[in-house]
Amino acid sequence: MSTLFSYGNSLPHVRRNAVVQEPQSNSWSSLLEKWWSWNERNRQRAALRDIADDPHLLSDLGITREEALEQAGQPFWR
Repeated sequence: MSTLFSYGNSLPHVRRNAVVQEPQSNSWSSLLEKWWSWNERNRQRAALRDIADDPHLLSDLGITREEALEQAGQPFWR
């Protein structure tokens, strides 16, 4: 008989009704989500910077050139 099955019931008891906690704020998933949002915000602000000289696209968005450049100039973490 293999040693894998020879321990039988000596495995630690697992509570089936254990409470699942939310991930801590410093967990990998939280860090990944933060990085993803910063990356997306940075991409969107670069796109705003690219269209700042096109009055037709700016009017479609309902913003002025100055507003677009102001928003594009903000750091990605805000």
